[in-house]
Amino acid sequence: MKLTTLQYRIKDQTTGKRLVEMGYSCNYAWNYCNEVNQESWKKFGKPLSAFDLHKLTSGCAKELGLHSQTVQAVCEEYAKSCKQYKKRKLNWRSRKKSLGWIPFKGKGVKVEVDTVTYSGHRFKFWLSRSIDSKVRFGSFCQDSKGHWFVNFVIEQPEIIREKTGKEVGIDLGLKTLATLSDGIEFNRENLIKKFEKQLAMAQQARKKKRVTAIHAKIKNKRKDWNHKATAAIVNEYDKIAVGNVSSSKLKKTRMAKSVSDAGWSDFKRMLAYKAIRLGVEMNEVNESWSTVTCSSCGSRSGPHGLRHLIVRDWICSDCGTSHLRDVNAAKNILQFSVRGN
Repeated sequence: MKLTTLQYRIKDQTTGKRLVEMGYSCNYAWNYCNEVNQESWKKFGKPLSAFDLHKLTSGCAKELGLHSQTVQAVCEEYAKSCKQYKKRKLNWRSRKKSLGWIPFKGKGVKVEVDTVTYSGHRFKFWLSRSIDSKVRFGSFCQDSKGHWFVNFVIEQPEIIREKTGKEVGIDLGLKTLATLSDGIEFNRENLIKKFEKQLAMAQQARKKKRVTAIHAKIKNKRKDWNHKATAAIVNEYDKIAVGNVSSSKLKKTRMAKSVSDAGWSDFKRMLAYKAIRLGVEMNEVNESWSTVTCSSCGSRSGPHGLRHLIVRDWICSDCGTSHLRDVNAAKNILQFSVRGN
């Protein structure tokens, strides 16, 4: 059995107001944890555990209008985040800057077809797919446009698909977003470039809602494309190797807009969890020298440097093999994963 998250959009806007109020209460609980954790560091030189935070917040759920398990979940998430990011203090959650978030556990909600009951309130949602098993835990969350969604984490049986015996290397880029070692390319239009005029006009007119709507549209289109592309790859190959290209470093260069539009991190994240779900082996490997190394003889005879990025095909000076730059890089990434480089 594997855990799967199902997301549904809440229907009624009036119930959204109730969720907003509960979201503020969760922010209050989070900020309280942040405050007492800082005091613990000052006085005792150590952080508070989730158990410590549970004791400090005991009995406040009713006053906050939340289920007691929600307050516990906020404490657990706070303690987990502090440990994960190795920080003494996390960001404060505010009404203006933080999107609504209300975690819950399975015992704190009751799900009936297209209705979820939480803390005495019933919320209807669009039942886009059936819920076949018991809810373990989940959350209500809000997007940038103010829409509310409910997420249910459930157990589902493992999906077993027939082995194809195929393996592939993937080179992530800007001109072509994903090039496979067998020559297949996955590409889409540059969404930021497509909507930049509309975005600029909305920003100049100071139409904040319109700006938010355009950003949300770009995000949804990118997410949809990533889902379709990664699904096609994991359904076709039994072994996947992808380069460890870093978007955070390249965002500091003149290619920042193109890098942001590419969405490499989301692509790799989706590829990873879908590979786990279908039992596909996926490795992220060091892609250094992959574009300049000949995949046939191994010599580094390819075009070097930023000024040669425009060169998309080249011939190896040592063995005479003709290469397409991105396909050659994808082949090398696959070979690196085999060698454990």
